[in-house]
Amino acid sequence: MLITATPDQLRRTATYASVAVSSTLIAAKLAAYLATESVSVLSSLIDSSTDLMASLVTLLGVRHALRPPDANHRYGHGKAEALAALTQAAFIGGSALLLSVEAVRRLVHPEPVAEGAVGIAVMLLSIVLTAALLTFQRRVQIATGSVAIGADRLHYSGDLLSNGAVIVAILLTGWTGIAAFDPLFGLGIAGFLLFGAKGVAREALNVLMDRELPEEDRARIAALVMEEPGARGLHDLRTRNAGTGHFIELHLELDGTLTLTAAHEIADRVERRLRDAFANTDVLVHQEPAGLVDERLDHRIREAGGGAMPG
Repeated sequence: MLITATPDQLRRTATYASVAVSSTLIAAKLAAYLATESVSVLSSLIDSSTDLMASLVTLLGVRHALRPPDANHRYGHGKAEALAALTQAAFIGGSALLLSVEAVRRLVHPEPVAEGAVGIAVMLLSIVLTAALLTFQRRVQIATGSVAIGADRLHYSGDLLSNGAVIVAILLTGWTGIAAFDPLFGLGIAGFLLFGAKGVAREALNVLMDRELPEEDRARIAALVMEEPGARGLHDLRTRNAGTGHFIELHLELDGTLTLTAAHEIADRVERRLRDAFANTDVLVHQEPAGLVDERLDHRIREAGGGAMPG
C-alpha cells in the first residue's frame, strides 16, 4: 500500500484507520468501565471518545485540504489540515479537564475498582490496536508530512502510554487496596493530555501563521540555489508550510546581460532542483540582475531585529 499509494491516498487511508480504531476502542472501554467503575478506565474511555471526535475532524479536514486550488483559493486548501489539528487540541484539552474533575471527585470520595481483570484485558487490546495504528500513521506522516496526521498520531501516542498507566493503576489498587492509586493515575494522564494538546496547538498555529521552515531547511535551499551555474546570489527567501505541502519563494540574482530566455532557463533549473529536494513543494523564483539596489524584505527584517537572511 505504502509503495504504490499516492500521498493523498495515504492521508485518506490514515484517517479511515484512525476512525475505525477509535470506534472499536470506545465500545470495548465502555464495557470495561461499566464492569470496573475505574476512573483510570474512564480516563481512557474519555480519551478514546475524544480521539473519535478528533479523528472525524481530521478526516473532514484532510478531505477538504486535498481539494485542488480553485478560483477563490489559488494557494489550495492545505490549511484545513491545520484547522483540524487546532480543533483536535481543543478536544484533547477539554477531555483532560473533564478527567481532572472526575479524578479529584474520586480522591475526595474513594471507590474500589471492581473486575480489574476485565479492565486489564481491554487495555491490552487497546495497546495492540493503538500500536498498529501508530506504526501506520508514522509511515504516512514520513511519506506526506501531513500536520493533521501528525497531530492525530501525537494524541494516539498519549493513548498508548495512558493505556499502560491504566493497567498499572488497576494492578496497584488490587494489590494494595489503596483506592487513591486509580484517581492519581487519572490525574497524571490528564496532565499528559494537556501537555500534548499544547504541542498540537503550537504546530497548527505555526502553519496557520505561515511560520518559516526550520533554519536548516532555509540554509539547504540557499545552498541548492547557489549550486546552479549562473546564480550570482539570492535574497528575500520566504518559505511556509501549507499543511499538505510547502511554498518557497525567492529572488534569484543573475547576470544582467543575460537574455530573458537564458535567465528563464536558469530559474527553471533552480525550481526543479528545489522541487526535487523538497517533496510537495510549490516554488516561485523571481529573476533580478545582480547588483540591483532595491527595497527588500530582508532589509526590513534586519531593521526590525529579525536577524540575517540569505542574500
